Amino acid sequence: MLRKKCFWGLLMVATVAADEMKADVVDNDVEIADTIPMREVVVTGTRQKTDIRQLPVSVTVIGREQLTKEFQPSVLPTIMQQVPGLVVTGRGMMGNGVSDGSAGSLGLRGLGGNRNSGAQMLVLIDGHPQYQGVFGHGIADSYLTSMAERVEVLRGPASVLYGSNAMGGVINIVTRGSEERRDTVLTDVTLGAGSWGTVQAEASNQVRKGKFNSTASAHFNRSDNHRPNMGFTQYGGYLRLGYDFSQNWKIYADASVTHWNSSDPGEVSAPVLEREQWITRGTANLVVENHYDRTEGSISIYDNFGWHKINDGYKIGGGAPQTEFFRSKDDVAGISLQQSAVLFTGNRTTFGVDYQHIYGHAWYEDRESGETVTDRNNRAIQSTNTHENEVAAYIDFRQDIAKWLTLDAGIRYDHHSTAGGEWVPQAGIVVRPIKTGELKASFSKGFRNPTLKEMYLYPPANHDSLRAERILNYELSWRHRLIGGRLTYGINLFLIDGDNIIQTVNRRNVNSGEFKNKGIELEASYRVHDNWSLTTNHSLLDMETPVLGAAKYKGFLSCDYNSKRWSASLNVQYLGGLYTAVGANEKKENVCLLGASLSYRPVDFLRIWVRGENLLAQKYELNAGYPMPRATAMGGVSFTF
Repeated sequence: MLRKKCFWGLLMVATVAADEMKADVVDNDVEIADTIPMREVVVTGTRQKTDIRQLPVSVTVIGREQLTKEFQPSVLPTIMQQVPGLVVTGRGMMGNGVSDGSAGSLGLRGLGGNRNSGAQMLVLIDGHPQYQGVFGHGIADSYLTSMAERVEVLRGPASVLYGSNAMGGVINIVTRGSEERRDTVLTDVTLGAGSWGTVQAEASNQVRKGKFNSTASAHFNRSDNHRPNMGFTQYGGYLRLGYDFSQNWKIYADASVTHWNSSDPGEVSAPVLEREQWITRGTANLVVENHYDRTEGSISIYDNFGWHKINDGYKIGGGAPQTEFFRSKDDVAGISLQQSAVLFTGNRTTFGVDYQHIYGHAWYEDRESGETVTDRNNRAIQSTNTHENEVAAYIDFRQDIAKWLTLDAGIRYDHHSTAGGEWVPQAGIVVRPIKTGELKASFSKGFRNPTLKEMYLYPPANHDSLRAERILNYELSWRHRLIGGRLTYGINLFLIDGDNIIQTVNRRNVNSGEFKNKGIELEASYRVHDNWSLTTNHSLLDMETPVLGAAKYKGFLSCDYNSKRWSASLNVQYLGGLYTAVGANEKKENVCLLGASLSYRPVDFLRIWVRGENLLAQKYELNAGYPMPRATAMGGVSFTF
C-alpha cells in the first residue's frame, strides 16, 4: 500500500510539468558561457572561491532562494531533500533535542547517523567547526535558516582541510552578508503558524554602507508537537559586523546565541514524564581576510560553546522523579590561518595551520540544592572536567595541466594531545573531455578523533589507548550540462573502507570496528521553461554492517513553478530500508512523503505562503519509538522592505 501511494505521489510530481517539457527546447549544440554563475562557485572544497568544475570532490550548493522557498526555520529539511543520500532524523514538527531519544542526526553514505558515537560528519559555519565538546556530535537545533545565505555540502572526506569529524563529509553554512558588496538596506520578516500549536517567527536586517556592513537576525520558534509532553520553545539571534579597510583587507566579527527548552515523552512503548532539556548554544568569531590578484587568505579566531541541563525523567507507572539534573558545559575554540597563492600559471596552492582547544565539563547537580552530586544510587558518578588540544598543518596543491585536465593533491598532519598524530592524504583528477562535462576521480582519507565522552565519561571510558577512527574513500563521478545549461545531471560511484571504529567491547571503548560501504548517487535538474523546473536525486547504499539512520535507497523529485507573483512546489521523497534500530532488534522503515508549498506576492514587499508535509498521511518513524506526525500544514506571511 505504501509503495502504491508513493507511486501516485511520484506520478503527480512528474506530470505537473509534462506539457511544459515540449516547449523551449534549446539546440544541444549551444555552448555554456565561460563565466560560471555564482551557484557554481564554492568555498568548501578549497577554503577559497573555486569553480566547481575544477574540484575532484562532490559538492552540492543550496542557495538562499532554495533555503527559503518553503519557509522552513531550519536548513536541515531542505538539505535532506537536495543532497543525494543525506538522511536527517526527526521526531516531531519542530525540535530535535539532545540526549536519549534525540533526533537530528546527519547520516551520509552510511556514516554519521549514530549520534552516540560522536560526529562522523562535520557542520561548519563560515568554515568554523560546530559540535558539542563533550559528546562530539552536532546540535541540529542550532542550524537556522535566518542566518544562512547558502549551504554547501561536500560528500566524502574533507579531513585534509577541516581535520577531525569531517570523515563522512562537511556541511558548511555560509552566513548572510558575508558576500554582499553593494550598498543596501534590506529587512525581512517572516511569521507563520500551523498544526499542533506550531509558531515560527524570524526577522533579519542587512546593511552595507560604503566600507561598513552588518547583518542582524532574531528568531522565535515553538510547537506543542503531536504527542503529549513534547513541547519545544526556542529563541535567539545572530549579529555580524564587518569593515573593509581597503579592496585588499577586510575584517568582520559575528556572534550567535540560541536557547531552547525541549520535552521528550520517550518511546511510545515506554513513555516517560519530566524528561526535559534546557539548552543554550552560541558561537563567536573574529576574522581578518586579505584578497590580492595572486594570493588570498584569512586568519580567524573562533569559539563554539554551550550549556546543557537535562532531566532524564522517569517511566510512567513505576518510576520515581529524578533527584538530580545532568549538567554540562563545553567549548570548542581555535585559531585557523590559511593562505592560498598562484605560484605559477594554472596553479593554486593553499597552506594552512589550525589549532583547536576542546573543553568539556559534565556533572550531576541536586535539583533542590543545586550542589554537585558525588554519589548517585550508592554509586560513584564518573564525570569529566578536562580538555584536549589539536594542532595541524596542511597543504593542498591544484594544477591545471591543460584546459581539459586538473590535478589535485593534499596532505595534513594532525596531532591530538591524547590520541596522537595522524597523516591524512588526498588526491584527485578532473578531466574535461568536453566543455560542458567533467569526469572526476579521487582518493581521500578521513578520520575522527575520540570524544571526551569516549575517553573520560562513564564506565566504558578509555583514554589510555583510544586512537582515531579512519576511512579510505574512493570516488568516480561524471557531471554534464546540456541544452545551454538548462539540463544538468551527475552520477557518483563511491567505495568506503573503514577501520579503527570505536566500539564498546567488554565494557570498554576500543578501536575494533571495520566496515565497507559502497554506493551510487544520481542527481539532475532541468529548467523546462522560464517558470518551470524539475529537480531529482537518488542514492543506493550497500553496507556490510547496518548503520542507524542509514537508508538503502533514498529518492527525491520536485516540480517547481516561479513567476513574479506566484511560487509553487510539489515534491515527493522516498526512503527505502531506513534503519531505525540495529543489532538484535533491527528495524527498517519504508517512508514516502509528499509535500507541497505555495506562495503569492500581492505586492512587491509581501508574500503570503502555505506549506504542507506528509500529505499522504503516512504512518512512519525516523527515530525508533517516535512516530512522526501525519499530514501537517503551516501558513503565514513574509515581508521584505
